[in-house]
Amino acid sequence: MNLLKNKLYREDLAYVSELNLPWEKLKKKSILLSGATGMIGSFLIDVIMYKNLNEGLCCHIYAVGRNEEKARNRFKEYWENDLFDFVQHDVNKAMDCIQCNHVNYVLHLASNTHPMAYSTDPIGTITTNIMGVYNMLEFADRVHAERMAFVSSNEIYGENRGDVEKFDEKYLGYIDCNTMRAGYPESKRCGEALCQAYIAQKGLDVVIPRLTRSYGPTLLDSDTKALSQFLKKGLAHEDIVLKSAGTQYYSYTYVADAVAGLFIVLLCGEKGEAYNISDKASDIMLKDLAAIIAKASGTKVVFDVPDAVEAAGYSTATKARLDNRKITELGFKARYDIETGISRTLKIMEE
Repeated sequence: MNLLKNKLYREDLAYVSELNLPWEKLKKKSILLSGATGMIGSFLIDVIMYKNLNEGLCCHIYAVGRNEEKARNRFKEYWENDLFDFVQHDVNKAMDCIQCNHVNYVLHLASNTHPMAYSTDPIGTITTNIMGVYNMLEFADRVHAERMAFVSSNEIYGENRGDVEKFDEKYLGYIDCNTMRAGYPESKRCGEALCQAYIAQKGLDVVIPRLTRSYGPTLLDSDTKALSQFLKKGLAHEDIVLKSAGTQYYSYTYVADAVAGLFIVLLCGEKGEAYNISDKASDIMLKDLAAIIAKASGTKVVFDVPDAVEAAGYSTATKARLDNRKITELGFKARYDIETGISRTLKIMEE
């Protein structure tokens, strides 16, 4: 699938590119980001390269990832571009091998972000969220970066205690840390704490965008999140399999809106602050989400019991809606509600 030849996908890139932001902060600057081939990272790179090619931004991208073949295939249009460099590296290891004398912005997006990864590689999940961010913070400090962004998650809020309808940035729900599944949210919490330590001890400028459940045409084949599985079933015109009663009430974000929010936090957020990236028009119960996709693909919803490995990776949170008032004060406004985003995803991926 060549996304860059898709009209709707290019419209998404143009939408983010044309946001009223201080893009001049990135002009003739450089960005190093981990998780380059992931759902969020790949879209973000496409936006920067879109601005480079169409608007003369001249922002140099250092795309960090573990698999060069995968990256070469995903970024083949940019591979020989002077403003794009792929860096093969595992962020769980020290970044001394990356010989950049100066990088202006550092973004840590690499993470195991789906249930099967949590259950089959819990050690890798934790280390990427703790050692990965540590190595990226050390790198940002070494190259005197102007700012670093640690992309965190709605999972840090834990389970809703029943005392609020939505989670604001100060909310802390319940997490049973003595479980395997706790590895992801607890390590994200630790990563955020580590960012605060580098701010206090080394004066590093760090911001923390907190993403909610994101989706879009850049989703990976390996992604086992419920929504990703629904979309894959829909594309194959197969019944949507729901492995619960579907009453989980979550916030979701279309990838273009998620990256728009990320750029807003990166360019306009305050040092040390965390920001929820979400929109109430994309808050929905899982069963209703499954029904939307089934209707769009001409199939139906069926119920199934997950096996033990699948169930071990599932979140136990039944309500996880994010309060986005803080980021709206910076000018964030999502463009796509859940139905529009789902429809757009399916249309782009069908091609």
